[in-house]
Amino acid sequence: MRRDNARSVPPVFARLFCILLMLTCASLANASATLLLEEPYGKLGFFTATGHAAVYLSNVCAETPLVLRPCAPGETGVVLSRYDGVGGYDWVAIPLIPYLYAVDRAEDVPLFADAKMTAFLRDQYRRKHLEAIVPDRRDGEAPGGNWYELVGSSYDRAIYGFEVETSPEQDEALIQKLNSSPNVSHFHTVSRNCADFAKDIINFYYPKALHRSVVADVGISTPKQMAKTLTKYGARHPALHFSRLVIAQVPGSAPRSAAVHGVVESFFKSKKYFVPSAVVSPIFAGCVVAVYVGTGSGRFNPAQNAKVFVVGGDPEPQLDHEDLRSYQLQLKHLLAGAYPETSAERIDKAWEKQQSKAKLDLDAEGRLTLELRSGEDTVKVVDSADSVLGADAPPQLLRQLIEARLESELLRRSPHGITESEIDRDWKLLEWTMGSADSPVATRTMLRPDDRGNRP
Repeated sequence: MRRDNARSVPPVFARLFCILLMLTCASLANASATLLLEEPYGKLGFFTATGHAAVYLSNVCAETPLVLRPCAPGETGVVLSRYDGVGGYDWVAIPLIPYLYAVDRAEDVPLFADAKMTAFLRDQYRRKHLEAIVPDRRDGEAPGGNWYELVGSSYDRAIYGFEVETSPEQDEALIQKLNSSPNVSHFHTVSRNCADFAKDIINFYYPKALHRSVVADVGISTPKQMAKTLTKYGARHPALHFSRLVIAQVPGSAPRSAAVHGVVESFFKSKKYFVPSAVVSPIFAGCVVAVYVGTGSGRFNPAQNAKVFVVGGDPEPQLDHEDLRSYQLQLKHLLAGAYPETSAERIDKAWEKQQSKAKLDLDAEGRLTLELRSGEDTVKVVDSADSVLGADAPPQLLRQLIEARLESELLRRSPHGITESEIDRDWKLLEWTMGSADSPVATRTMLRPDDRGNRP
């Protein structure tokens, strides 16, 4: 009878089980740990030029922001990060897409962000997922503290990833360790900072892979030093399939983030600190220069040989310099021809001003919407590449949005974070808003070199 029942199992269920098993094994085979090196932003002291460090684990997910579990098939992993002043906890786990963009779904990442939109998306995510850790103030408004750094990091800065493979056994051991250990903050800038946390996580997988630099960073753990040591470790252990990734800062009105430095390098490159010290003590200044040159602090390029993170897709090669220059020239020509009496900079600022006055909301599907004035009418724009053309806004308004994004992408953003597919998509969106397949946008391909490097 048992044999008969076994034979009666429908073949379709057997096939579905095999497919599920294959997906699960594929997910486990691709498990990895990625050190995230995040550029500094804002204008604080030279010490803040060291940026931030976190760790992305592709096969570890969050049951809650404070409890970890293995990922189910289709889940994208979690970012573990240490910040001071977040509910008194030592670390918090945030899923990858919310950590980068403050939205739950990759298709909802906005096209052009400003400070108002960033704050809105962060607070919406906090209210939905982090209320137990960072509750409202008594007046119902968002609380202070550094919690906002855990959500939407890519609005503020570019991020570089340094990836090594892991095993399911290693991931499970880390989950048990972190879930069973006290999660209480003892943050200290010198001895227990974000880079120390990242170092401890990577070293849990691969002992002694990361270490501080007593000379270049005067013994303080820094994100750049962690990236440098992991790069060297990956080169010595090819079986780990070490790779690099760059996650671009979201196009928008926020200032672009700055290059990340070590401690001595930050001091050396900060004129307001280094120049007075050179006047007071030339010997001390000479020592700083000697350390900077001798340790090669300025030679490490985190973007070297890095592919670009694509939201909702696989990493892609960076756009080469020649193609980037071609796109930049075409955009400048297009804007100059369309607005002969207005500079491209003013066009960008005009959209920033209009967007800053928009009423922000989430529609029934959870997508960000901008309520804007268009003449005498009020219209709504769904601010994402997948949905922007489905809005009821006039094409001219959408055109301004796409132009502002392209200008931020091509003329402001670091060239290390640009891919062919992303620019091509945005050009097609712009072409649609212009209402003609033979618009000037279509001529952009005429300036591109052919396979032999020749131009028409």
